[in-house]
Amino acid sequence: MTDPEKFIKIFTGNTIEILALRNELQKKEIVPIIKDDSESDRLSGFGVVVPGLQEVFVHKDELDVAIRMVESLK
Repeated sequence: MTDPEKFIKIFTGNTIEILALRNELQKKEIVPIIKDDSESDRLSGFGVVVPGLQEVFVHKDELDVAIRMVESLK
């Protein structure tokens, strides 16, 4: 199992922002973890109709490159 302490949240945003960031990170061979609580809630039967914000996490070894990618998209 993956150690959650090795991953750091770098961004929170809507689906469009998350997809753009994910695509840019993948170009640099960084595979982000995207956390969507509203989708998890919906799938388990507790969700809301309106989608919420999503969070992007990267491995701490890739943090410097990932932060530059976030800043370049702003």
